[in-house]
Amino acid sequence: MTVKRIVTNIASPNVGEAARFYGDVLGIRIVMDHGWIQTFAAEGTATPQISIASEGGAGTEVPDLSVEVDNLDQVLERARSGGFEILYGPAIEPWGVRRFFVRDPFGRVVNILQHQ
Repeated sequence: MTVKRIVTNIASPNVGEAARFYGDVLGIRIVMDHGWIQTFAAEGTATPQISIASEGGAGTEVPDLSVEVDNLDQVLERARSGGFEILYGPAIEPWGVRRFFVRDPFGRVVNILQHQ
């Protein structure tokens, strides 16, 4: 048996808001849109993972999602320009990442990170 895909589902009465954050800020493209559900997928070699945590590291809350990017400064600027709430950082962490936490339109805490 092989796991072929792991999908994160976020409940919202307004799925159209997703494009403002996941599309405009993170640059993830819509690969399926049925009106009641939109699915975004990253280009390239994004590998699905599941993390179980008692904290988010550095004394932070456990984020709902973590997204690794190749240009943290660009995503941070897009998040700020879009009016999204930055909850933490940007910070360079002792485990080798630079990151910030941002709240998406659905109230989820998203950890945006780049390995150093």
